[in-house]
Amino acid sequence: MNINIDKGCLTHGSLHRCCGVLSICDCFPGAVKMTASTKTPMELYQSLNEVGEKIRTLKTANAEKAEIEAALQLLLKLKVDYKGATGQDYQAGSPPAENMDESGNRSIADGADDDTVDPWNVSTTSAKGVDYDKLIVRFGSSKIDKELVDRIEKVLGQKPHRFLRRGIFFSHRDMHQVLDAYEKQKAFYLYTGRGPSSEAMHMGHLIPFIFTKWLQDVFDIPLVIQMTDDEKYLWKDLTLEQCHHYAVENAKDIIACGFDINKTFIFSDLDYMGSSPEFYRNVVKIQKHVTFNQVKGIFGFTESDCIGKISFPAIQAAPSFSNSFPQIFGGKQDVQCLIPCAIDQDPYFRMTRDVAPRIGYPKPALLHSTFFPALQGAQTKMSASDANSSIFLTDTPKQIKNKVNKHAFSGGKDTVEEHRQHGGDPDVDVSFMYLTFFLEDDEQLEKIKQDYRSGALLTGELKKILIDTLQPMISEHQERRTQVTDEMVQQFMTPRPLNFRY
Repeated sequence: MNINIDKGCLTHGSLHRCCGVLSICDCFPGAVKMTASTKTPMELYQSLNEVGEKIRTLKTANAEKAEIEAALQLLLKLKVDYKGATGQDYQAGSPPAENMDESGNRSIADGADDDTVDPWNVSTTSAKGVDYDKLIVRFGSSKIDKELVDRIEKVLGQKPHRFLRRGIFFSHRDMHQVLDAYEKQKAFYLYTGRGPSSEAMHMGHLIPFIFTKWLQDVFDIPLVIQMTDDEKYLWKDLTLEQCHHYAVENAKDIIACGFDINKTFIFSDLDYMGSSPEFYRNVVKIQKHVTFNQVKGIFGFTESDCIGKISFPAIQAAPSFSNSFPQIFGGKQDVQCLIPCAIDQDPYFRMTRDVAPRIGYPKPALLHSTFFPALQGAQTKMSASDANSSIFLTDTPKQIKNKVNKHAFSGGKDTVEEHRQHGGDPDVDVSFMYLTFFLEDDEQLEKIKQDYRSGALLTGELKKILIDTLQPMISEHQERRTQVTDEMVQQFMTPRPLNFRY
């Protein structure tokens, strides 16, 4: 659906159809004009978002009543069209399924129903994993393209992280805006988190922290890390004491990634929310601006879910706003936030971005990563609840070798002869997928890919390369973790000023 400025098609403040166009006059800057044809559910959803944002802008600017009324009429008309196309009421932050056709029916032919992605479940029937291009359309985010990667390299004056070069971080919201601000020497901060459901973390859990560490180093900015021990208590069969213990233990693994203690604040929700009035006030503000119908639509909650689950999204949203941390930002509420996270966490922050302008805060920007696949294949992500699907940060070199050799899904052929003749498929081979995450040398990775595809490299040889890569990496992490003392954890988790000036 096209949205642009309508030049003189309407009388002041009126709304009508003209030449197949539903319009609102341009008596205010950025007036809206939409073609009535080709109204797909996603286009209607995006138009509703833009018109809603326009109305908020008009109200903030104290625009004339007629202008606001005209925009409201258009919003109501779009809502009727959206319900007619989807059979559902419009809910901000809850886009229609990407496989819904213009009549609101789901199309099975495109295979999109095979992908399930939400904060608690990730699965697909494709051996290559989730279709991330479709996910970008479904979530309404933007692809991290070569232009953005090149711009990051230019702004920083150094080679982008391998996760950016290889599309592991593949999607974003407002990253260009963050870079614009950085070039103008305007500050921002990082926010990421961890849901501590077990004492041991696995390799997949490290991905956002490896990348966030790089972002902290290259931009030289502060970082807040939320440990959602309250969430795990609400969702898992665990005691509060267990959840808090796991938060502290997981914090040791996070600290072992090498974060700067002078620029990093790690906090447990169970500890911090009760001691920070500013944080809790933001939680309440967010809660007031999100309805039960909205959280049901975004997160799939039902009447049988406890009220703690329904209210939790506001707690995960609150760190997106700088005045939740007065000890760091001195009460400033306009410091931009950048959130590196896996794409399954995006529903929380779509909700956050919808609420932000309504409570007077800047929208957080996001960088989304792909999922780290289970050893058995990319149909699901690595899970701490299945020891055989995961390589844990506590595994010994022997355990790593056994898990890779026994459980890592292979893209090779059944026999050596067939493999030599036809080659393997690196696109579905888990060992190669893992190397794309952890092998730094781009040329070496490309050679491995070509040799495996041609049949020159056998599955056993590929697995050995992965084992030789993972064993020292995990051993080094374990060594760094032994140097993390309880006192150091306490220092990271104590609310305090950070070594940064705004």
